[in-house]
Amino acid sequence: MGASVPRPRSRELPAAPRAAERNPSLGAVFRAHSARVARLASRLGGPRIEVEDVVQDVFLVLARREPVFENEAALAAWLGRTTAHVVRNHRRRAWFRRVLLGAEEPVSSYPSALETIERRRATAVVYEILDAMPERHRVPFVLFELEGMSGEEIAAITGARVGTVWVRLHRARAEFAARLARRKP
Repeated sequence: MGASVPRPRSRELPAAPRAAERNPSLGAVFRAHSARVARLASRLGGPRIEVEDVVQDVFLVLARREPVFENEAALAAWLGRTTAHVVRNHRRRAWFRRVLLGAEEPVSSYPSALETIERRRATAVVYEILDAMPERHRVPFVLFELEGMSGEEIAAITGARVGTVWVRLHRARAEFAARLARRKP
């Protein structure tokens, strides 16, 4: 029987996959993946997160660790996991500033497709509901419903089994619908 591989705790950054090949330069990886990381950070963090800070932090982790990946999919999964972790840390710090210190958070300067007031209101409602959901439900819901990722991709990002992802997604949808129904007049 093989020894089980320890999983990183929620406060640790995910371990990077290793392989024999060297990765392309950090600049090339940034150009190829920064828009996806920014979009994922924006979706996971909501309108109050500083997307540029998250993107910078994700690529600082990549530069610091200098991981080597077998293929593009391994790199994309690692970036997704790291982005989710960095967003979680930013949200935690923002909560601390807002609740305990009474400081207001800046609104992201990342350009949004939501130009109209109605869409902004709808987005605010969606993120209010998402903010109230537990992390284990919110992350799969955002990755599946907003990012269009598959169960396997979500499992790679969250470190959960695919079956667990589907159960959490089912519960997240039910919770989201119930919270939304309670908000309607």
